[in-house]
Amino acid sequence: MKRLYLVTLLSLCLPIASYAENNLADFASEMNAITKSAFAEMDQQMAVKINLAGKQRMLSQKMTKEALLISLNIDTDNNKKNLEASATLFDKTLTGLKVGDDSLGLTKTDNTSILKQLDKVSTLWNDFKTNIESTISKGSSEEALNNIATQNLPLLSAMNKAVYMYAGASGADLNKLANVINLSGKQRMLTQKMSKELLLAAKGIDKSENLEKLKATTELFDKTLKGLLDGDKGLGLPKTSDEKIRKQLGTVKELWDELKPIFEKADTSPETLEKVAKLNLPLLSEMNKAVKMYEEQSK
Repeated sequence: MKRLYLVTLLSLCLPIASYAENNLADFASEMNAITKSAFAEMDQQMAVKINLAGKQRMLSQKMTKEALLISLNIDTDNNKKNLEASATLFDKTLTGLKVGDDSLGLTKTDNTSILKQLDKVSTLWNDFKTNIESTISKGSSEEALNNIATQNLPLLSAMNKAVYMYAGASGADLNKLANVINLSGKQRMLTQKMSKELLLAAKGIDKSENLEKLKATTELFDKTLKGLLDGDKGLGLPKTSDEKIRKQLGTVKELWDELKPIFEKADTSPETLEKVAKLNLPLLSEMNKAVKMYEEQSK
């Protein structure tokens, strides 16, 4: 009985073995294609996470800027709407980074260390959101504005750490591109941080400190933009060779050339603040287009 079982088993296995031997090259090729496809999908998912986690940094500064514009009575109604939209997007993206969100193209984060960091962000966000919601519903108050001025940087710092954790967890093939997506994404945040720092100085909130920060932020934006275009070893940025992205960065530079002198002079006159309020959003929008173009390279 045992011999009959072994003979039957061998009779079944031999054709399979023969097929495998004859088709080994095809089998290996198919498996290689499947593996490459799986890794490409993983890289694309990570690129989206790095981009959107980086966008959260920008939103922390954009919300602060919008709260300051409301307090200065600059386009109040529109900035309340913008502030509400920014807060809603931050909340939605933070949840999406944790558990996934199809509408944002986000898959669930499984990395335990990153999830712990996102929990820290959530704790800071809950306190920050209270003051944002108060500003939206009741208008600007000195208490809420001071809290926002104090809380925005810890929120930014915690979110920034999460971005670098995502970038560090990217695969070897994505690692260099991850740094480019991270730093180009950081430029979006800097557009809002510069505006915020100028507005804080205009409000007389830690004026000398915020003017010093404004100087450093302006220099960093300028340095990174040049690095994205022509490379910067210190920042780990290769020269951008893609002509479409270079053209988009050229559009960013044109807008930057108009805003840069304002930030360098740190002019807080009402006329200048109005101009900054109008120009910073196109700069943000064009920089965001460049980030999306870098993200597309991961596909």
